[in-house]
Amino acid sequence: MNIGNVILKLFLAIVLGGIIGIERETSHKPAGLRTNILICISSAMMMILAQLYSDGSEASRESMRMAAGVITGVGFLGAGAIIQSRGTIHGLTTASTIWAVAGLGLVIGAGYLVLAVLFTALVVLTLVLFRKIEQFLIKKSEKSHPAEQ
Repeated sequence: MNIGNVILKLFLAIVLGGIIGIERETSHKPAGLRTNILICISSAMMMILAQLYSDGSEASRESMRMAAGVITGVGFLGAGAIIQSRGTIHGLTTASTIWAVAGLGLVIGAGYLVLAVLFTALVVLTLVLFRKIEQFLIKKSEKSHPAEQ
């Protein structure tokens, strides 16, 4: 793997992680632009390191161990984003986004750049489209079941 390829992967991690981060930032979520970029670029770098470190004979096994370590570690970040307050839970989407962005970084680091772009589009589409669907359903539910006075 040459240095140009590494640089391309890291910059793509910044751009694609940033796209997801912008959506989270504009939604006023705690894990916004910088957090998502840092998770994505760090995951990409860890996967690149795993590929550089392996001698070729166990490349896939070493890469998968690195990926498993990243996903496990990021689970702790996600858990920190989940808050329970007054019987309701907040932050599950943020935690899921953190986990997805870590996976995105791993995909970029592994060199699947087109797949990374597709994955980013699907994550952003899910976050934006389904938020609108949820808002529509909540409004519809409030109209058909007004609170009792």
